[in-house]
Amino acid sequence: MDSGISFFLFKLLCIGMEKISLLKNVTSKYSPYITLTILKRLLLERQGDVMDMSEAVIVKSSRLKSVVWNDFDRIKKGDTFVAVCRHCKKKLSGSSTSGTSHLRNHLIRCQRRSNQFISSSREKKKEATLAITNYVDPGQKKDDVLNLVNIGFNPEKLKEETSNTLSYNFDQRRSCFDLARMIILHGYPLAMVEHVGFRVFVKNLHPLFELVTCNKVETDCLEIYAKEKQKVNELLDKLPGKVSLSADMWTASDHQESAYLCLTAHYIDESWQLNKKVLNFMFVDPSHTEDLHSETIMTCLMDWDIDRKLFSMTFDCSSTSDYISLRIRDRLSQNRFLYCNGQLFDVSCAVDLLNLMAQDALEALCSILPKIRDSIQYIKQSREVQAKFNDMAEQGKVQSQKVVSLDNPAQWNSTYAMLGAAMEYREAFSRLQESEVGYTACPTEEEWSRTCTITGFLKFFFEVTNVLTKSNFPTANIFFPELCDVHLQLMEWFKNSDDYIKALAFKMRTKFEEYWDKCGLALAVSAILDPRFKMKLVEYYYPQIYGVVALQRIDDVMNCVKALYNEHMICSPLASMDEGLAWQVGSSSGKDGRDRLMGFDKFLHEASESEGSKSDLEKYLEEPLFPRNADFNVLNWWKVHSPRYPILSIMARNVLGIPMSKVASDCAFRTGRRVVDREWSSLKPATIEALVCSQDWIRSELES
Repeated sequence: MDSGISFFLFKLLCIGMEKISLLKNVTSKYSPYITLTILKRLLLERQGDVMDMSEAVIVKSSRLKSVVWNDFDRIKKGDTFVAVCRHCKKKLSGSSTSGTSHLRNHLIRCQRRSNQFISSSREKKKEATLAITNYVDPGQKKDDVLNLVNIGFNPEKLKEETSNTLSYNFDQRRSCFDLARMIILHGYPLAMVEHVGFRVFVKNLHPLFELVTCNKVETDCLEIYAKEKQKVNELLDKLPGKVSLSADMWTASDHQESAYLCLTAHYIDESWQLNKKVLNFMFVDPSHTEDLHSETIMTCLMDWDIDRKLFSMTFDCSSTSDYISLRIRDRLSQNRFLYCNGQLFDVSCAVDLLNLMAQDALEALCSILPKIRDSIQYIKQSREVQAKFNDMAEQGKVQSQKVVSLDNPAQWNSTYAMLGAAMEYREAFSRLQESEVGYTACPTEEEWSRTCTITGFLKFFFEVTNVLTKSNFPTANIFFPELCDVHLQLMEWFKNSDDYIKALAFKMRTKFEEYWDKCGLALAVSAILDPRFKMKLVEYYYPQIYGVVALQRIDDVMNCVKALYNEHMICSPLASMDEGLAWQVGSSSGKDGRDRLMGFDKFLHEASESEGSKSDLEKYLEEPLFPRNADFNVLNWWKVHSPRYPILSIMARNVLGIPMSKVASDCAFRTGRRVVDREWSSLKPATIEALVCSQDWIRSELES
């Protein structure tokens, strides 16, 4: 046995350490270093317990910096120092050479101290929100501080830890849910709770925390999902207007054949804020037919009890999506749940359309793109070639500051940027080919010319996409002028003298006209509900698009607006109030039969009807346009003017909430489907749905 261990064993036996079996277990079970540490700690504690405290004095010293001395008295008798717990009066070694680790460990186990803290912490909870500001870094943003509170951050705990690192009330259940919420919020893998590094970190951070398994944290996540789902259910039930839905297909990162259907609700709440909530994230069997997909969506609508509140649905631009939306529209129309016989129900994603047309443009360059990529790789192969290329650029008087680099084919804006830079160095590439025998990938003059034209197409699509996705929640009114410009631009491109370019323009124009036939009416109606435009914007664009039949098209839009307004007026709570008033005025019986002025009330009512009092819609359209400015917010305008237009504002709430695009800004230029994280995609479908939906709900709560 090690001589150091033997020494400490002898000391413990001398002062009366009765548990000889414990000492044997320590020496046989652990390494010499760990054994020595444990024996030192036992000796320190035992020395304090057996010490005679008569004639002892309390020592106060400014050198006692550790916070543990807030819970101990340091007592001196002769040359010996003892630390006495203020809560349970237990005596431990207080020597300056003993350190404070054994004191900290005692405080964790001290039951009396824990009971005292529980009662005192309840009284301090009222100060929790104010306390956080005293312990947050001054440079931290205000929103970040609020987020800490929203996700369950306990500022009182931080305050106590600042004054005493051990003064807090540990709650195992709450800590488990905090861990589960963290995993959901940040998309961490569930298996992280079983990683050795994580377990060591948590155990050292707080020894009382009972480490959980992967199955336990999955159960906690499902419980959080159930609670959050109930909140969303109550929110949807209380909405003042209709709900629009978007459907998006995802795929798994490790199983490309796996598909998931994501259903998201879009709505404008009582504060006139545009919101969205992911409702379902379901595994979809690729072998299922469109009929089964439509039935699955209908089941979700009824589960959430929003089939009666649905205003529109937004899908991808595909024939499969068209069939599914048609089936759902017919089902809802049978129950008369849709306005205007569903004319505004079926919407295709505008950004998806722009992506498809951009793909058409890149496909037209399929024989040129490899040459440009090979050219870039050639000049990047060595510093010598790069230097020579730079010399060629100077000789050709290239003024561009852009850097020529390879693209990411999964992001078409990356390819557009590569083409734009390559076009500006066109002269340098041509000169390099003349001087470098090994460089043979330079495009021809005709290919450069076509690349220039098609890059112009991509530039236009890039700019429009940025306008439509610059806001996280773009309202429907901003889409009409942008897509009208796309329509006119396609008509202009079709006039190109190059048959190759003309064929490309025809292909893109065909896609666009299919979209316009389906969504043009909804786009126009939403633009009319923008007080800066009203009917004037439709009257400006339609003659350019439709020519001689423009007036008929304008009348079609106006008739739809009137029909939609009338249906909202019939369904409005205000309508029932007006009917009740009319019945009271026209009735011969009143609450007071002697009221001789009832006839006068009837006369006033009939006179107002004969004069033809104007509706909300008529007043709105007749009034001057609101000035256009960069800071205009259409929802704020309707929030302020809703008392003036009580019926029309209900209609505006529903129409402006239509998701004309379902693509998030960070996915605007992606050429493929969105992908489920690899760690989550290996879980059960029900768990994946719980994680994805809960993540969306918790994040939106933090943002709000």
